[in-house]
Amino acid sequence: MSTVPSRRRHGDTPPPRTGNSESEVLRGFLGYLRNSVSAKVEGAPEPEVRTAGVPSGTNLLGLLNHLTFVERATFLGERVTDWQATFHAAPTDTVADVTARYRRAVAQADDVLDGCPDLGAPLPRARPNSPAPSVRWALTHLIEETGRHAGHADILRELIDGSTGR
Repeated sequence: MSTVPSRRRHGDTPPPRTGNSESEVLRGFLGYLRNSVSAKVEGAPEPEVRTAGVPSGTNLLGLLNHLTFVERATFLGERVTDWQATFHAAPTDTVADVTARYRRAVAQADDVLDGCPDLGAPLPRARPNSPAPSVRWALTHLIEETGRHAGHADILRELIDGSTGR
């Protein structure tokens, strides 16, 4: 009997065709990655969605939980004291709970970005005594961070139920 899940292939969504401005390109790719990573979590079964797929303990639900904290820290200025803890959702959290929190954080981050027309300007932050990065740096960092974890999510979801594609 095979322990490999049956393969379910989903069609790949190609990278976005955005406007020509730097802001439109950066925000378009970030939105694409945000949608990709949340789609990997949606519909994933319990308890597999929170079961570690690799020796480090990384799990699909934890990745999305972590990215929620990254969005909130980067764009909303919230302080995180234990980044490692963000990789684990609470035992009572459902996929819908974590996905909804992620989407709210993304919407709030987008509201902040909507008010930042100058990519070279410092990102507005609520934290005192902490230098704010430029909007450009923050967008690039979130593209890198979300893309990295979207790749992890691709692998973990395939291990869970064979689902592939974006």
